Amino acid sequence: MATSTPRERLSENITEITTLGVTGTWLAAMFLGVSWWLPFMLFGYIIIVPLVAILFGDESDIEEWIDDKFDRTDSNLPAQSANSETPNFDPLEELRHRYANGELTDDQFERKLEKLLETETLEDAAEWHQRQRERESTRNR
Repeated sequence: MATSTPRERLSENITEITTLGVTGTWLAAMFLGVSWWLPFMLFGYIIIVPLVAILFGDESDIEEWIDDKFDRTDSNLPAQSANSETPNFDPLEELRHRYANGELTDDQFERKLEKLLETETLEDAAEWHQRQRERESTRNR
């Protein structure tokens, strides 16, 4: 296991560090009886944390905060889970599972379902998904 520098750890964990800073600030303000703690908490979690995640976070942070309005995130059809590595992987079932768990909005589900149904078979969809993941991994290098 390679050791990393504090700068590398900071850049890898910037979203979590920002969340910790926002939480610590509003909690301290609340316990000190300052009147601005609630607006700061809301501003921190609604504006500051998502903005830091989008601007400086890694791919998982960005996917968590940005809706899949761009084709870039359509490569997540279906979710990248342990199930995707098994031979019995069913993209439609995975899509339904993510929708049922609340991971996808109605619009996201419909867009992803349309994309899935554009392929002729479930095997074609799984191959398409694998190609998209490979493209994403080569772009991130």
